[in-house]
Amino acid sequence: MLVIGLAGGIASGKSLVADCFVHFGAALIDADQMGHEILKDQRIKNSIVLEFGNSVIKQNEINRKQLAQIVFDPNYPGALNTLEKITHPMICERIHAALKQFQSTVPAVLLDAPVMFKAGWDQMCDKVVFVDANLTTRKARTELRGWNTDELAKRESCQMPIEEKRTLATDIIDNDGSKNATYLQALDLWRAWNLPLIEKYHSPNSLFINTP
Repeated sequence: MLVIGLAGGIASGKSLVADCFVHFGAALIDADQMGHEILKDQRIKNSIVLEFGNSVIKQNEINRKQLAQIVFDPNYPGALNTLEKITHPMICERIHAALKQFQSTVPAVLLDAPVMFKAGWDQMCDKVVFVDANLTTRKARTELRGWNTDELAKRESCQMPIEEKRTLATDIIDNDGSKNATYLQALDLWRAWNLPLIEKYHSPNSLFINTP
């Protein structure tokens, strides 16, 4: 079983690349989704409230929007690291459990983790694919999320520099073009790694092959 890490800048289009690999037969481990799920764990909630106060609680659940406003605020240096110290150990446990679950059942597992290198989770991977997209493209995508012009820069300032991520990756997919172009690059990598294509790839309605 090949373990493929997925890295890239914010709004670079990692989800599209993930969809391609899953279509070819990979299982997906979404570390970001795991991060959302563990916020419901009472131990995690208690630790977060202890550090950040009751303002991050809404209807007895962690208010992710309010929490994000704090941890990505330059006026609160160290807040993001504090949150990661609380959440990363449990996320890491769940990643290891998922890898064990998928062992010998799929040809590859895709680990999609925004903090891949910062958390050291690239050490679990045989390959790390960097999804590349220029700043103009990524700004346009974040605007569709409702972010203002400063939000992308603010959040990326809390991450490892994009150039460093690109250097640490084993492979690069250019996601500035069409979905079809991205799909074909992912397919080339899958074949280069000598991984088998699952049966549904051969269906006439392949995922992106006819999508502009």
